[in-house]
Amino acid sequence: MPFVKTIKTKAYFKRFQVKYQRRRECKTDYYARRRLCYQDKNKYNAPKYRMVVRVTNSDIVCQIAYAKIEGDCVVAAAYAHELPKYGVKVGLTNYAAAYCTGLLLARRLLTKLNLADKYAGATEANGEMFFVEELDDGPRPFYCVLDVGLHRTTTGARVFGALKGAVDGGLEIPHSEKRFPGFDSETKELDAERHRAYIFGQHVADYMRHLQEEDEDKYKKHFSRFIKEGITADNVEEMYKKAHAAIRANPVATKKPAPDTKKYKKLNKSKLSLEQRKARYQQLLANRA
Repeated sequence: MPFVKTIKTKAYFKRFQVKYQRRRECKTDYYARRRLCYQDKNKYNAPKYRMVVRVTNSDIVCQIAYAKIEGDCVVAAAYAHELPKYGVKVGLTNYAAAYCTGLLLARRLLTKLNLADKYAGATEANGEMFFVEELDDGPRPFYCVLDVGLHRTTTGARVFGALKGAVDGGLEIPHSEKRFPGFDSETKELDAERHRAYIFGQHVADYMRHLQEEDEDKYKKHFSRFIKEGITADNVEEMYKKAHAAIRANPVATKKPAPDTKKYKKLNKSKLSLEQRKARYQQLLANRA
């Protein structure tokens, strides 16, 4: 038998350090998180706010959070499953829904901080670059940085749709146009019309028209919920326009009523009194006789 060199010796395992739990679960990139949460010492413990965007199979989560020793504290949050209240009942995970979720987060946060009237953002979604301007005599705009987690930052990703919605909603987030849909890497220019089409779901509408012409059965299968709600390729843009207006009109979250705990059946038995225990013992004796 040939000689086999031992690579991992006993000394290796004695000095092995287990990684953090969320690193082992592939949930947190601590290399990026450290740089997102790091705050200058001369800022005197001022919180460093992050716009956290997470995309799941059925929802889009947008939060404004800052780090503390005991964990992250969330200042405001918005979810794509809230959009049916504003008229968007289907397609809750596409780019247009991500824009609406980011817009909802921005307006909800600024309303909470009494800055909604001072910083209205871009009232018209035209797909062009927009940066909020600081007032001469008033509070500064709310500043935060984008936290995408483990999501790939490819051009046209939905996390940048949420970013664009938050910026148009009045938040100050440092960014460039390089990752928006419609950016040409050769000419280094952003096609605002194409970006606007994504914001209003026209890429979905084009696919709907394509399927209607090519395969009617596949169209009915893929867009069954659209058909059920009466949404066609022609009124997709109008649906998102109404949603943007409704979000700006009332972005405040509605609290759910507390559940009535009295109606639930008590599963554990109540404790017997002394007289009840004596009566039960006498009944057991009588049954044995």
